[in-house]
Amino acid sequence: MNFVDINCDVGEGIGNERELMPYIASCSIACGAHAGDEKTIVDTIQLALQHRVKIGAHPSFPDRENFGRKEMCIDPADLQMSIENQILLVKHSTEQLGGELHHIKAHGALYNLTAVDKNMAQLFINAVKNTAVDVFLYVPYNSLIQELALKNNLKIKIEAFADRNYNTDLTLVSRKNENALITDKEIIIQHLLKMIEEQKLISTDGVEVEIKADTFCVHGDNQNAIIILKYIAEKLNENGIKIA
Repeated sequence: MNFVDINCDVGEGIGNERELMPYIASCSIACGAHAGDEKTIVDTIQLALQHRVKIGAHPSFPDRENFGRKEMCIDPADLQMSIENQILLVKHSTEQLGGELHHIKAHGALYNLTAVDKNMAQLFINAVKNTAVDVFLYVPYNSLIQELALKNNLKIKIEAFADRNYNTDLTLVSRKNENALITDKEIIIQHLLKMIEEQKLISTDGVEVEIKADTFCVHGDNQNAIIILKYIAEKLNENGIKIA
C-alpha cells in the first residue's frame, strides 16, 4: 500500500469541517485575516485532533472583503507583522489544545505571489522563521518560495492542487477564468492519479508538464468538496493508495 497526503483549506466559514476531516491527512486553518476567528480556529483544531489530521496555519493578506484572493498594496512591515500574528494565533491555539503545528501554507493571492515574487517570498519566509521555524512550509513545485525556503534551511513539502487547473508554466489558472476550479470528481481523480503515478499533469493548453508533490489539496470551499473527497478516497484505495 502506498500513502498520499490529501489536504484541505478549512475554517473559512463553510462549516463542513466535520464531514471533511475523515477523508484528509492534513489541513490548513484560516487565521482570521481572510476568514475565520478565534472560535472557528479552536473548533477546527479540535476536530483535526479528534481525527488525527495534521494541523497547519493558513495566513493571508488581511482582506476579508475579497477573501484574500486579490493582491493588496500594503506596507511590507505591516504585512509581515500580520502574517506572524496569524501564524502565532493558530500555533498557540493548537499547543493549548495539546497538539502541535505541522505546517504553514499561504492563502490565495499571497500564495500565488510568493511563488513568483522574490521579495514577497522572502518576506513570508522571514515571518515563518520568526514564528515557527521547525514546521513544514507548503510550497508550489519549482517556485521561488521553494528555492528560497531551502536556502533558508526551512523544511518544505511540495503541494499540488487536485481541484485546480494549471497553465503550462505551472501557475494556477486565474480564478477570474471559468475553468480555474475543477468540480467534476471524475476529472479530479484522473488529474490526481496522473500527478501521483506519473508526476505529470495536462495543462489547459493540452501540454503534458512535469510536477512533483508531497501533498495534494482539495479546497474546502469547493462546492462539491465532500463528494469529491469521498470519491478520491474510494478510487485511491482501489489503486492501492491510502490517505495518510
